Amino acid sequence: MTAHDRDTRWFLAQLKPNCANIADRNLKRQGFTTFLPLENETRQRNGKFVTALRPLFPGYIFVAFDIARGLWRTVNATHGITRLVSLGQEPTAVPRDLVSQLMQRCDAEGRLLSPQVVKPGDPVTLTTGPFANFVAEVEKIAADRRVWVLMDMMGSQTRVAVSAHQLRAI
Repeated sequence: MTAHDRDTRWFLAQLKPNCANIADRNLKRQGFTTFLPLENETRQRNGKFVTALRPLFPGYIFVAFDIARGLWRTVNATHGITRLVSLGQEPTAVPRDLVSQLMQRCDAEGRLLSPQVVKPGDPVTLTTGPFANFVAEVEKIAADRRVWVLMDMMGSQTRVAVSAHQLRAI
C-alpha cells in the first residue's frame, strides 16, 4: 500500500482452516496487498520439540484495498478465504496505526522480531525450546546477552538462562 493511496484501507479476512499460505498467494496473484504476521512456535511432537513459523493471529490475514471500488466481494470469493470481518453489511476497516505498528515489529517476510529491549522485572513469554509458552520474569541480563529469567515451576521459582531472541515481552 502506498502513501498516496488514501482510499486504500486495511481489512481483516477470516481464513479457511490451514489455508493461510493459499489465501496469501491467491490474494497477491489478484493484485491485493496482504500482511500475514508470523511467529516461531514450539510444540512437542513425538517426544521432540519442533519449532515452526505460525500465523500470529491464527485464522486471519490483513488485506488492503479500496472498499469504494467493490473489491471486497472479490476478496470474499478468493480460494482460502471464508469472509471479511464485518460489522453490518460491509467489511470493517482495521485502524491504520494498528497495522503499521505490527508491520514495524516484523521483518520483510512478516516474521515477528524479538523485542529489542527487555529489562529486569519485565514479564516475558518464552517462544522456543522446551519451555515454550511459559511465562517468566526477567531477573538479569548478562554481558554476553544471555538473559536470566525466573519461572514458577512446581511451586517454586526456577532460574533459567535463555537467549534474548527466545523471549517475547508481554
